Amino acid sequence: MLTLDKIYHAKYILKQVIRQTDIIHAPNINPQSEIYLKTENLQITGSFKVRGAYYRMSQLTDEEKARGVIACSAGNHAQGVALAAAKNGIKSIICLPDGAPISKVEATKSYGAEVCLVKGVYDDAYAEALRQRDECGYTFIHPFDDENVIAGQGTIGLELIEQLPDMDAVIVPIGGGGLISGVAFALKSLNPKIKVYGVQASGAPSMFNSVHDGEIERLDSVSTIADGIAVKEPGENTFKYCSEYVDEIVTVTDDEISAAILALMEKQKLVTEGAGAVSVAAAMFNKVPVKGKKVVCLLSGGNIDVTILSRVIKRGLLMSGRSYSMIIELIDKPGQLQDVSRIIAELGGNVTSIHHERANEGSAVNGCYLRIVLETRNYEHIEQIKKALIDNGFKVLNNN
Repeated sequence: MLTLDKIYHAKYILKQVIRQTDIIHAPNINPQSEIYLKTENLQITGSFKVRGAYYRMSQLTDEEKARGVIACSAGNHAQGVALAAAKNGIKSIICLPDGAPISKVEATKSYGAEVCLVKGVYDDAYAEALRQRDECGYTFIHPFDDENVIAGQGTIGLELIEQLPDMDAVIVPIGGGGLISGVAFALKSLNPKIKVYGVQASGAPSMFNSVHDGEIERLDSVSTIADGIAVKEPGENTFKYCSEYVDEIVTVTDDEISAAILALMEKQKLVTEGAGAVSVAAAMFNKVPVKGKKVVCLLSGGNIDVTILSRVIKRGLLMSGRSYSMIIELIDKPGQLQDVSRIIAELGGNVTSIHHERANEGSAVNGCYLRIVLETRNYEHIEQIKKALIDNGFKVLNNN
């Protein structure tokens, strides 16, 4: 059974191991509310996962410790288990799908784990982990559906109460639900008035659907840049705790997540992964009632794959009106391109890409198209540029 005493015990056990991460005021995230960031992206191993993994292992018997532990993860849980096992002097085996990013494989090895690459996807790695558990007698460390793991994650709730006792609400990412289960249980036990909101990616809404329908449901597939919360099915324990202690669960799109990652980098100088930024996305786009409230967004992790960072930034720029592409229909005669450039420059836009092509069948014989990509300030700036072009007789065909 999860109890407040168990979470306090976890806090005592973790005291010498983990970092009590700071809460940072972030006034630019949503000017209508008072937003704070709980920076678990700056935790050791780059995410909150080490809390639950370490506390779970601290509660093993000597015999279980001697046999070793096994886990399955393509990301933060792997690194949390590896470090926790090393600090407890326990052998650890982590099963990873063979397509896992090299950076994550190497990071897991660097914390002292033995990595077992399994052909296929996460489900294949999970099946192999269970097979080895049964064959070799290892203890399986579940990423979220375990009372001790949940208690370890709940220590974040205790820290929040100490750091910002007058907060109105906290927004927490949800994958399998271990993090929000612990945080919600701790906060609601100490102050039931604090609202706890959960956020999932719209491409992986397993807990959102399950709580809405009142029963555990499994998704056929998941698709999101927030790979850390791309979970097909919530756990039995986490479903129970979310149903009882979480006030509301919402979803955010990949474009909204990208915009949140970009805002955190630019405005707060913080790097977060997709899963770590969903709480900020929910606050930025008013998915939960934060207006006039003192709200904490929990940044659950910062281990973003740098190979996709440029794509995430590009999507974030588009989503926030910082980048814009348009097609302008022109008459192919001298001076047209100069006039377009002048209008954009006078309004402070910056052309980053331009492509000129002849008109296709069905258009005027002397027609042509100009495809332009601009750097802009915001959506209002985009509309100013479009209006000026139209007022000067140009035909703007699209906006995206």
